[in-house]
Amino acid sequence: MLLLTARKSWLDAIHMLGDPLISAMYWFAYISLELSALFLGISFLIGLITAYLPPNKVEHVLSKYGKGLFGNFLGSVFGGLLPFCSCSTIPALIGLINVGVPFRIAMSFLIASPLGVFNLAVISLFSVMFGPRIALLYIAFTFFGATFTGLLLEKFNLKSYLKKVRVVGGNNQIETDASEGGKLWKLKQKMSSSWAFTKSLYFRMIPYILIGVGIGAFIYGFVPEDLLSRYAGPSNPFSVPVAAAIGIPMYVRTETMIPICYAMTEKGVGIGTIMALIIGGAGASIPELMLLASIFKRKLLIAYVSSIFAIATLTGYVFNFLTSFLIP
Repeated sequence: MLLLTARKSWLDAIHMLGDPLISAMYWFAYISLELSALFLGISFLIGLITAYLPPNKVEHVLSKYGKGLFGNFLGSVFGGLLPFCSCSTIPALIGLINVGVPFRIAMSFLIASPLGVFNLAVISLFSVMFGPRIALLYIAFTFFGATFTGLLLEKFNLKSYLKKVRVVGGNNQIETDASEGGKLWKLKQKMSSSWAFTKSLYFRMIPYILIGVGIGAFIYGFVPEDLLSRYAGPSNPFSVPVAAAIGIPMYVRTETMIPICYAMTEKGVGIGTIMALIIGGAGASIPELMLLASIFKRKLLIAYVSSIFAIATLTGYVFNFLTSFLIP
């Protein structure tokens, strides 16, 4: 909370300079440095998590313990923890189905994964940009949305609209012999691997983050405040479903969208509209839907898109309703 207050005071001060270009440049520099430091730290933690939680272990746990509602909880938890985008989730989904993970659990995994329900990087960005209360509510809505959507899709017997897809080979991971150096040596290996993962992920993701920050800086410096607040503010009830519908075809990573959306809130856009745009954009995209079309029949594909739209829209309206409690 102190960080949010300090940043807002600092940004208000540079906005009072009166020059849109200078304001945009300061905004870009400040947010870029802040997000870079955060991303490096969180990515290292993600690297450690994935080092101890390889995909074959996830598949084993979900197939063994995935009974009843608890199985859907597990599917949402694992999907939300693993750092996948919407497209890279598809191979993981095929792997889960091939090893016999129930359809409903696989679908909860599919929905939760690109939304970053428990992805430390995404949640940290949310917390830093919008505050911990918004981050927690985002976790709650996306988690329960993914969990119960998986149950509903199976209840309506949509499993029969899943095409039979098999993959050749496997995802076996070679374990390091602990006797080669003991636990300390093994920990050093995992930390070294996590740092390599961090550097690789950072250099791969920094262009997307900078693009998002750059667009956000332009919005912050040059877009008139009354323009966005008039058409996308919380008083416009149609802005939420429209934002969800706009977000679904987009292929923009959540890490890119968050700084853009933060700048939009500074210009008066409703927080519910922002959430609908982020969830719609993260949960589905044209490239992802093209990949899903290879394993989903049309009815299941339509049901999936409708589910993402419903989660995004419902979450957006609740966020708008709770605006006075969410924004410090």
